[in-house]
Amino acid sequence: MSLLNIDIRKKTYPNGCCAIENLRFSVQPGEFVAIVGPSGAGKTTLLNLIAGLDRSMDGSIVFPTGKTWHADPKVAVMFQEPRLMPWLSVQQNLELVLPAPARVQQRAALQELLASVGLADCGKLFPGQLSGGMQRRVALLRAFIVEPDLLLMDEPFQSLDAPNANQLRILLQELWQRTRPTVLLVTHNLREALCLADRILFFSDQPSTVILNFSVDLPSPRGIDDASVQKLHDSLLAEYPKLLEGKLDPLDRQGAVPFLQAV
Repeated sequence: MSLLNIDIRKKTYPNGCCAIENLRFSVQPGEFVAIVGPSGAGKTTLLNLIAGLDRSMDGSIVFPTGKTWHADPKVAVMFQEPRLMPWLSVQQNLELVLPAPARVQQRAALQELLASVGLADCGKLFPGQLSGGMQRRVALLRAFIVEPDLLLMDEPFQSLDAPNANQLRILLQELWQRTRPTVLLVTHNLREALCLADRILFFSDQPSTVILNFSVDLPSPRGIDDASVQKLHDSLLAEYPKLLEGKLDPLDRQGAVPFLQAV
């Protein structure tokens, strides 16, 4: 049974700009889904709607039971920036997302978690004393310690250099394997999507809809520089040369696997 069903007929901003139209897909429990599309295609808008940060739309975001998505599930969000509170220590930033009664009880466990992600001596430091990569590690750990049902990730590794970004992808895979939350990852990086995801939804240009629903049939875990990832990357773009522009030409459409969805 699906964990989440999306059926957005239209999302229009007050200025009349239509960001999303006829967007439908479902996500299974424990599934890691990447969303890839051109800039301005409505990917961040979609995450904001799912998270409940924006509720203005014509459509529905629901559980199969019919409950609204915002009623029950535990949702964590990792944004493009770490968004740590600069006046709180690393430890306090992590404690902030825990229920108040559990904060003292969890302090020893948080120290162990910080050590497990290479931040053993950083609990008392403030975000401004950390590098960009270290801040992202804290943000990633903060997202997982609440044990979310759904983790929304909006290009969380952008602006990082390649070694730091790769280390964080490996850490993400390790943390995800522990509790297997459902993940929706927005990225412009096709190789990153192929490295991390079970399935990739390719979006059209604005107003966005799904133009290709692609299952990643590669063994896990896998690295972004693996030969199998690069080969699949190259073959996808050879078959659909305008895919990252949000376009499939008529010949590509005839050859694509139909996007079937039961919402």
